[in-house]
Amino acid sequence: MNSPEARFTAEISETKSPEVAWQALRELAGHLVGHRLFTVMTVDMAAGLARRAYSDHPVEYPVSGTKPIHHDAWFDIVHGQRRSFVANTIEDIAGVFPDHELIASLGCGSVVNLPVVLAGNLVATINLLDAAGHYTPDRVAAAEAGLAIPARLCCALALWLDASGDAST
Repeated sequence: MNSPEARFTAEISETKSPEVAWQALRELAGHLVGHRLFTVMTVDMAAGLARRAYSDHPVEYPVSGTKPIHHDAWFDIVHGQRRSFVANTIEDIAGVFPDHELIASLGCGSVVNLPVVLAGNLVATINLLDAAGHYTPDRVAAAEAGLAIPARLCCALALWLDASGDAST
């Protein structure tokens, strides 16, 4: 059977849909480090807005609308320093995410937000959430190493497809 990496490569090579690209990245992330919730937030720094581009829990976290970017400790880490944000307790999550009760209701108590940078600009974050304590230093390192290039590829593909107007599957 094909490896998760080979399946990802095959999906990316053939798709004309950002949705399919995000699903392939979600599957790869699940294989590499695991998650109960996977979302992608795109960033428009000039407008000061973030938009959920993908969610594997569309009822709780729909793909629609925008929200303002808040300049806080999370912003300083992910946007300013372009480092992954990691929290391994719901209490730590509550300190930065106002939807912490919804997160907890999904059985999640840890998060890693991976910044995606293209052409020197932060364009998205890949957000993985799982049970409390799940994102150990080893899992975070595996996510950063194994998802950095695939996440950039998916973002570049999504931007290219949006610009070209080709969203057929």
